[in-house]
Amino acid sequence: MTTRVIEVDPERLDRWLAGFAERHGPADATEEFNPGGVVVSARAADGSTVVATPFAHEPLGVVLVRRGGYAVGLASRGTFASSKVGSRHVQSRTAAGGWSQQRFARRRGNQADALVDAVVGHARRILLGDDESPREGADGIPRGLVVGGDRALVREVLEASALRALRGLPTRELYDLPDPKRDVLETALRRGRAVRVALTETS
Repeated sequence: MTTRVIEVDPERLDRWLAGFAERHGPADATEEFNPGGVVVSARAADGSTVVATPFAHEPLGVVLVRRGGYAVGLASRGTFASSKVGSRHVQSRTAAGGWSQQRFARRRGNQADALVDAVVGHARRILLGDDESPREGADGIPRGLVVGGDRALVREVLEASALRALRGLPTRELYDLPDPKRDVLETALRRGRAVRVALTETS
């Protein structure tokens, strides 16, 4: 038996489950509610199983940070209401030694700090509004977060006091994403909303 995880758009889940039953035989399904939505578990006639776990938090905030750039967005129902994509240069590590390496490390650290500060500012404006009070209106503040890029930089951004209202939100991590561009931001939203289906097949 082999198990793999598949990301399925929420709008396609019913069709995907119907296809599972066609391939493996009639399936007995159960549903369990959790904060992210309804978890569907099913076992087909041939013993194959699926567990479909949603991440249905609306609105959804997206924060992507790498040393070459960043992307921040607030989305509802799969569409960004507000977003910002930008670039900030942070030098790569060097193998040089001595005093020059120390100067290089300080410069690199300063560049990383500037990147984090910039992303915190954009995240506060886009996800929380221009001040630190909860955003008013239909969008509201995020009920879940999708994060990706450089794990350490993302952690620094989210630990900033200006973003304390985001702490403790359900979070989906996508650290396999490439440098943040507009299309990568769209991909992060799609994958962030996706239902993660753990599929175990008998053959």
